[in-house]
Amino acid sequence: MGEISYPLTATRPTSGIAYYLRVLRVVGAIEFKAKYAGAVLGYVWSLAKPLAYFGVLWLVFAHLLRTANQTQDFTIFLLIGILLYTFFVDTVSAMLPSIVTGGSILRRLAFPPILVPLSASVGIGITFCANMSALAVFIAIQKVAPRAEWLLVPPLLAELSIFCVGIGLLVAALYVRFRDVVQIWELTAQLLFFASAIFYPIGILPVWAQKIAFLNPFVQVMQDVRHAVLGGASGPNDVTAATVYGGAGRLIPILIAVFIFLGALAFFRREGRYFAERV
Repeated sequence: MGEISYPLTATRPTSGIAYYLRVLRVVGAIEFKAKYAGAVLGYVWSLAKPLAYFGVLWLVFAHLLRTANQTQDFTIFLLIGILLYTFFVDTVSAMLPSIVTGGSILRRLAFPPILVPLSASVGIGITFCANMSALAVFIAIQKVAPRAEWLLVPPLLAELSIFCVGIGLLVAALYVRFRDVVQIWELTAQLLFFASAIFYPIGILPVWAQKIAFLNPFVQVMQDVRHAVLGGASGPNDVTAATVYGGAGRLIPILIAVFIFLGALAFFRREGRYFAERV
């Protein structure tokens, strides 16, 4: 992240939550615009990535392996998984190097270190909100009837955001000390794509494997969003955390997400005292 400047008037406060939110809004917008500056297609490149994943997997599992795939509304089922996975991976990937690349800001300005990785995540969040328009188009094409459960989607996305930010803060702080974190995260992201039931129903896994999979808050959010949008009609092998663990089972991955976020926040604040001298 390069040096960023923006106007601040003398009458506005330079501390407090309102000030920090304003900084995040301004810097996040700058990050979003800078990402596509000079590109002929601009934002379209961001949409092309998840749609490319979607196109290949849809062709393979909806047509070439149609007999093996019993998932109903597979188009929307798959697109939800791809969009959420892209949001998760891109958020963490953007936050990971942010402290190191933004070291000049930390040394020159009285700038809370946490705003550096958070500003990187804001740009990804803007991109994700725009990408959701593709899902809306496919929902309209498939003529999926609106349901009251759609109101559960925003809280689920908020949970996923908390989990993403928690992982992002953790790896951003670790990357200042250990440069191997980049390679570890890239490998983890690749394995996560195949282990998270993005393109197959999680119910085909053994019960013990399902219980392990749902310890990942990303998997829980993805499955709950699918059930909220599609009404739990994705097929006999499509299950949720509540199905696997019991009635209150959904709380397990939610508590894991909150624990990771709080733990990462405490670790980031402790390490933040030394960022300026280490980057």
